[in-house]
Amino acid sequence: MPIIVENQPATAETFVSAIGRATSVVESLERLKSELSVHAEEFTIILGPSVDLEAAAALADTLRVTRPATSVILIRRRVDTSVLAEALRSGMREVVEERDLTGLGAAVARAALISEALNGQSATSSGVSGGKLITVFSPKGGVGKTTLAVNLAIGLADHGNKRVCLVDLDLGFGDIAITLQLFPARTLADAVPMEAGLDIGLLETLLTAHRDEVYALVAPVQPDAKDSIPASLIGKVLRLLKSSFDYVVVDTSPSFDEHVLAAFDETDELLLVATLDVPTLKNVKIAAETLDLLNFPKPQRRLVLNRADEKVGLSPEKVESTLDMKIDAAIPTSTQVANSTNSGEPILGILPRHAVSRAIAGLAATLEGKSSGADSIPAPRASRAAPPRRALLRRNGR
Repeated sequence: MPIIVENQPATAETFVSAIGRATSVVESLERLKSELSVHAEEFTIILGPSVDLEAAAALADTLRVTRPATSVILIRRRVDTSVLAEALRSGMREVVEERDLTGLGAAVARAALISEALNGQSATSSGVSGGKLITVFSPKGGVGKTTLAVNLAIGLADHGNKRVCLVDLDLGFGDIAITLQLFPARTLADAVPMEAGLDIGLLETLLTAHRDEVYALVAPVQPDAKDSIPASLIGKVLRLLKSSFDYVVVDTSPSFDEHVLAAFDETDELLLVATLDVPTLKNVKIAAETLDLLNFPKPQRRLVLNRADEKVGLSPEKVESTLDMKIDAAIPTSTQVANSTNSGEPILGILPRHAVSRAIAGLAATLEGKSSGADSIPAPRASRAAPPRRALLRRNGR
């Protein structure tokens, strides 16, 4: 995990929230040396504004020889040419202004990629995670994001009996539980007191079974519980789920809050959901530009056009030209979608041959790396009762 060196607790906490990863904080360079003796695999060190520049430069100069895969990120209240020159001479990888929290999060993400490249391994090959995390995001509410996330989870599970976890990260007003008509005993908020010792065994006790191999980690019941959930916990939860499930599908709030940014850090595929209206396209375009600033890789983004056949004066071609993205999946309009939602049964589960189901199944097949089309659509199968709790608690046997 990243290590922050900063003797002002409030300042350090601000940096922790911006990074969105499990993070350690030490008060001095002496304490840092002790931490590094224990954590030999550390990929980045963040030196806060309270750290003396000369001492920071000396540390960076040493580490670039002894630990070349460890990036040193310097944070200063003001960045000028003298600071940049000293950072360059000593081998620091990045310099970030104290107020640029977005830039800090992006710098840490780049440091992780550099470390993986220099060590000759990826997160998957090193055993950190085995599943794929798919985040469904839109900066505009009411576009069908939750409906897509729920049905996509069903579609991924139906292809080859994969084990899928659906995570509701709209922590204030999440709808996964009500959409699936679940009655969860526990929610994501129950992970907060477990954070220090959280492992996959504890985390699976918070999941609610839907059917077959689909489980859900639902949002807190009370909207104000969101304030008690740190972004670092979100990152830890998602990494644990990826280690145990074939797919993790994350439904998000329509904003770039700290919890959503933490999910982006763990995301393998990002689905941007749009509809055929100007306000939504404007917001999605701004979101795409924000993702550029966050250095989120363009090859990992997919554009999903919902209600794609509506006759409202905008065409799919206009959407592609406006957003400078090709449409990866076009989902038609149907009143059956609302009917299935109201019944608590995702449309892909009860009407697998419906046009909407076929479109989402095709998207699921694409995300799995299979060819999409009629051959990828699963045959209808009877809905089965949710498995008993003992099935929920078993380890993934892949």
